[in-house]
Amino acid sequence: MFEYTICFIKRGNQILLLNREKTSGWMGSWNGVGGKIEKGETPYNSIIREVVEETGIKLLEAEYKGDVTWENNGKDFGGMYVFLAVVPTNFEYKTPKKVEEGILDWKNIEWILHPKNTGIALNIPKFLPKILENDEIYEHRCYFENDHLKKVEIVREIKGE
Repeated sequence: MFEYTICFIKRGNQILLLNREKTSGWMGSWNGVGGKIEKGETPYNSIIREVVEETGIKLLEAEYKGDVTWENNGKDFGGMYVFLAVVPTNFEYKTPKKVEEGILDWKNIEWILHPKNTGIALNIPKFLPKILENDEIYEHRCYFENDHLKKVEIVREIKGE
């Protein structure tokens, strides 16, 4: 079982992202909403709780979209369960919004995936398209060398196991 969950909340062609101010591997970068799974929690219950804590949004549902795992210099460093929540295009949530964890803002998917965007967590543009466009559930593996992303690949399809 992984320690973390992450959720991408999609509204039309936008995703609600968090720019974390607290020390973490992605401090200062736009990223999905999520966090650590608490003792006794399922990944699903964790992401529902984390979204409420970090945004105040009470999701009706979140779809499990797979896992993202990572290694640095050949050593396994864990992973996270990935969820996608789709809200109606008329869903009202005003941003930018300052919260305890940082700043929340709706970002256009085109901006998130732009190859010259250095403001987003480095691995997101590599796995987010599959999460948004496919019904399949995958494990994406991120390979880092000295904390620099070298590649992201699909390790396996999880659905149907």
